[in-house]
Amino acid sequence: MKETSNDIKPFSDVIEFHGHVCPGSALGYKAAELALKKLSTTKSPDEELVAIVENDTCAVDAIQVLTGCTFGKGNLIFNDYGKQVYTFINRVTGKAVRVSILESFNMDEIEPSISEIRQKVKSKTASQEDLAKLKNAVLNVTNEIIKMPPEKIFKAEYVEVEIPDKATIFESIKCSKCEEMVSTHRIIKEDDDYVCIPCSKH
Repeated sequence: MKETSNDIKPFSDVIEFHGHVCPGSALGYKAAELALKKLSTTKSPDEELVAIVENDTCAVDAIQVLTGCTFGKGNLIFNDYGKQVYTFINRVTGKAVRVSILESFNMDEIEPSISEIRQKVKSKTASQEDLAKLKNAVLNVTNEIIKMPPEKIFKAEYVEVEIPDKATIFESIKCSKCEEMVSTHRIIKEDDDYVCIPCSKH
């Protein structure tokens, strides 16, 4: 698995960060690769780029590695929509690109056996031979995705979006129930008390 461009991190960096080889992280790699190309930029040193992701799959780890967008810096925003869709914003230029997976892309066409073996694993009927085959199939699919032009996997379109504010540091106050400190932008007022989100549900 080799680096697609001299301007972006190699996929080996994604594997090291993510912990294993998988098609999901390869898809995130190709989505980020395409977005960086469209935005004519590279990894964000600080908060210059923003990534809005619409799932919490392995793909997001690759996006973090390639773009430098993280939850800690406030420039990785998660919308829980369950979609292979990612919007990338360059705060410097104001340009934004929305990357979405093509309906025509089908991983099963790359390695037809992978779906059947996964069903065996899910039903707990997989043999050791099946598990070995699945490992090889996953590696093959991942390798093929990394070699593919990102345009064969994703559609990219420039969009007009409101650029999110940079990360804000909020004060913390004590929850009146559990007495743990809570960021003020997540505190909930109940009658005359201020409570955290978990305590508000009890």
